[in-house]
Amino acid sequence: MEEIINVLKFDSRGLIPAVVQNIETNEVLMVAYMNADTIRKTAKTGRATFWSRSRAEEWVKGETSGNYMYVREIRVDCDCDCLVLLVNPAGPACHTGNRSCFFRKVEDGKLVEDKKEAVRSDAFAREQAVVTDRKQNPEEGSYTNYLFDKGEDKILKKVGEEAAEVVIAGKNRDKDEISYEVADLIYHLTVMLVDNGMTWEDIYKEMEKRR
Repeated sequence: MEEIINVLKFDSRGLIPAVVQNIETNEVLMVAYMNADTIRKTAKTGRATFWSRSRAEEWVKGETSGNYMYVREIRVDCDCDCLVLLVNPAGPACHTGNRSCFFRKVEDGKLVEDKKEAVRSDAFAREQAVVTDRKQNPEEGSYTNYLFDKGEDKILKKVGEEAAEVVIAGKNRDKDEISYEVADLIYHLTVMLVDNGMTWEDIYKEMEKRR
């Protein structure tokens, strides 16, 4: 990382702009600033960490809201004076609750605010981001870490059990029960994918082949 930091062109304040982009959808989520220390911390923890120009201090995106940005790649532009962080977001990027900070557009010379959208389309990616973070940064008392600690057999056993629960819910034709049990199954499938070094993107690609 030091070799990379040494070639970056920081401004007079020791800062460099960082564009944050959803790795699954390519949507631009936000723009912030980083310095050498926050780049190091981001690379070490996997959580996007920035420098606040107004408060003159480090801040971890999502530290208070829980909407962390889990960094999968850091890219550098051709002039080495701007970064792109490709992330799996654990929630909305904007403090307004919008998925992206860029929820307004210029239309007929006016600034128009798009209708606020619920964050649904990236639900699988957000679930995957949290599970991946638990694997990389274990938390005491975490059920996800319990599964990882117990290993493959326990994880697969839970996938089987949850699949059976989905079958029962389907047989009962209870929509609330089906929703609940399918969500449980998706969570355990996510744990299994992460345990195998896979993501939901691998599944999307396979589904695309079958269209």
